[in-house]
Amino acid sequence: MTRPSRSGARTGTFYDKSYFDKWYRHPKHRVKSVLDVARQARFVVAAVEYLLERQLRTVLDVGSGEGNWLPALRRLRPKVRYFGVDASEYAVKRWGARRNIRLGTFGSLGTLALPGEFDLVLCCGVLMYLGADELRAGLTEIRRLSDGVCYFEAFTAEDDVTGDFDRQTARSAAWWRKEFARAGFVSCGLHLYVPAELRHVAAALERA
Repeated sequence: MTRPSRSGARTGTFYDKSYFDKWYRHPKHRVKSVLDVARQARFVVAAVEYLLERQLRTVLDVGSGEGNWLPALRRLRPKVRYFGVDASEYAVKRWGARRNIRLGTFGSLGTLALPGEFDLVLCCGVLMYLGADELRAGLTEIRRLSDGVCYFEAFTAEDDVTGDFDRQTARSAAWWRKEFARAGFVSCGLHLYVPAELRHVAAALERA
């Protein structure tokens, strides 16, 4: 599943309280429940720790929204250091201080003075709605910031998912594979990627 469009054509003011109330909390429209996020977090944390052979310590959540991953992560790893980035002025104003979310876009990551060497970089429900130039700029910066595993939740024209997602204009799986490889990431399956220099953390048959 994915969330509704976060395209660059919409400003940060578009993602206001009513937007999050509808797509994150309304039982009819929400694309992920609290249980869905908790289940996803358990999988991702386990995968990261399996590959890195140590506990998760630092997380960068790009397109974090209200920071809904933080409570799920803290239940699993209470001491995890979490940094969120989102374009929503509402989300940052309401949750920024409490959940360490700063205002920014995928393409502006290089201007935000983020600390490097993140064990996990999350990009959930945002990549599909970026222009190619912004996507490439953001992936380049994420590779610089990553010292572990990236969870790039992206869907293609071949996928049937919920939310504001148009399969007719969606990119192909081959396009995505080319872009991730071009940015220097190696697939480990199930939306998991590692920078090419860390490919050794996965066995040959674990890498796509």
